[in-house]
Amino acid sequence: MAIFERIEDAACGRRRLSLKSPATLESLGEIECASKEDVEAAVAKARAAQPAWAALSVEERINYMLKLRAVILNNAERLVDVVVKETGKPLQDAMIFEVYAACDFITYFCRQAKKVLTEERRSIHGVLRFTKKLRLVYKPLGVVGVISPWNGPFILTANPCVQAMLAGNTVVAKGSEVTPRCAAILEEFCHEAGLPEGVCQVLMGDGETGGALTQSKVDKISFTGSVDTGKRVAAACIEQLIPYTLELGGKDAMIVCADANLEEAVHAALWGSCVNTGHFCCGTERVYVDEAIYDTFCDKVVALAKAVRQGQQHGKDEDLGAVFWDRQLAIIEAHVDDAKARGAKILAGGERNKDLPGLYYPPTVLTDVQEDWDVMQKETFGPIIPIVKFKSIDEAIEKANGTSYGLHGSVWTKDETKGIAIAKRLDTGSVAINDIGMMYGVPTAPFGGVKESGFGSIHGESSLRGYCHVQPIISGKYGGSQTGYPYSEKSYKRMEQFMGFMYKNPIGRLFFG
Repeated sequence: MAIFERIEDAACGRRRLSLKSPATLESLGEIECASKEDVEAAVAKARAAQPAWAALSVEERINYMLKLRAVILNNAERLVDVVVKETGKPLQDAMIFEVYAACDFITYFCRQAKKVLTEERRSIHGVLRFTKKLRLVYKPLGVVGVISPWNGPFILTANPCVQAMLAGNTVVAKGSEVTPRCAAILEEFCHEAGLPEGVCQVLMGDGETGGALTQSKVDKISFTGSVDTGKRVAAACIEQLIPYTLELGGKDAMIVCADANLEEAVHAALWGSCVNTGHFCCGTERVYVDEAIYDTFCDKVVALAKAVRQGQQHGKDEDLGAVFWDRQLAIIEAHVDDAKARGAKILAGGERNKDLPGLYYPPTVLTDVQEDWDVMQKETFGPIIPIVKFKSIDEAIEKANGTSYGLHGSVWTKDETKGIAIAKRLDTGSVAINDIGMMYGVPTAPFGGVKESGFGSIHGESSLRGYCHVQPIISGKYGGSQTGYPYSEKSYKRMEQFMGFMYKNPIGRLFFG
C-alpha cells in the first residue's frame, strides 16, 4: 500500500499526489506538486523580499523568530496532529522531535545571533597591524533553498530556515512528498508571526520539485536526505558554484564495554534503535557488546523489546509508531529477511505486525550476524537491533568503523577516560559517551558527518555564519602613503634588513616571530 501515489494531473497541468496515513492507511487527501515555474516564481519573490529583510537589524530579525516560537507553542497540538497523521509517530515523539526541538533551536540561535552575526574588528598579524585595520562583516548570501526529509518533517524544515532567516536571508523550502503538510505548516506559522511576505515560503511537491529548486539560482542549498540524492544535489550546486550542506545517512554503532552500566546501556540500545520508529539519522543501527556481558545484555534487550507498546490504540502511552513510508518498510523487511536467510537468529520481532492495519514493524533483535550483510552495512532506518559480540576494544572499533557511513556513535563504560579514548578512534562526525546521543538536539555542538554521512556542519556557532558571506574590510591607517613606488636598491636592502630583525633578532622575534 503506497503512502503517496501519482494521480491524474490537475487542470492547470501540475502533478497531483494522493496521500495516505501510514498508521491507518486512510486517505489524507491530495496535493498539487509545485512546478518548475512555481519554484522560479517563489525564488523571484524571495529575491525581491530579501534586501528589506537583510536591512533589518539582527535584533529585529530575532524578535520575528521569537514571535514564530510563540506561534509554534500556541499551535503545538495542531502541529502534533498534522505530524501524527502524516507519519504515524507516537504523540510523545511528535512533541519532542517537532515542537520542543523547534522551540529550543529557535531559542539557542536567537541568543547566538547578535554575538555571531554582528560586525567585528580583528587584530592584524605582524607588521601590518601598525599600518592597517581589519573588520569582518557578515553579509547574508541572499536566497537559501532548503530541501527537507520525511523523518523529522517539521523540525528539519524549520531549523535551517530559522538559521538562514536570522542571518538575513529569505528562504524557499521544499518538504518531502511523504509528509508535505508537516513542512508547509511552517509558512503558515511565519505568516501568523507577522514575517514579511516572501521571507519564508514552503512548497509542496515531489522529486521534480526538489530538482527544480536546486537549479533555480538560489545562493545556497541545505539538504537533508539520502546519500544518492545528496550527491545529485551536490553536483547541481557545484555546477552553479554555490555552497551547500548535506546531512545524509548513518549506520551508527554502539560499543558496550564490560564495565558499562548494564541497565542504562540496555535501555539505550532499545530506545536508540526504535525512537521515531528508527527513522533517526543518529539512531543506533549496530550494537557491539563485550563477550563478558553479551548473553545477559541480549536477554535484557529482548525482554524490553517484547514489552514495547505499538499502535495508536495506546494513545499517549504508545512507545513505537508506524513506519512512515512503505518504501522504507520494504528496505527494513529486505534487510531482516536477508539476515534470516543467511542464518541470523531472530530473538524478537522479525516480521510485520499483523495485528495492526498500518505499516507497523515491531522492535527486532538479531544476533549471529556478519559484518558484510546488508543489515550491518546499509542504512536500515528502522527499529532493528543487530547485536554482535566482541573480544577486544580494537576489534569493536575496527567493526564500528567498517562502513561507508560516519555520522555518529556511542560508547558505554563507567571509565570516562577510556570512553573518550575510544571515541577519538571512531571515524564519525560525533560521539556520545554513556548517552544515546541526541547529537542533533544539541545545537551548541557542530553537527555533521564524515565519509558518506554528509558534508558541512549545521549547528554550533559557525552554523549561522554558514548562511553568510564573511566580507573582510581593510582600512589603511595612513592612506597608503607608507608603501608603493618607486622601488629602489635602497628599499630592497631595507626590506632584507627588516626581515632579519623580525625573524632572526631576539627582540624582533619577541614582537613578530
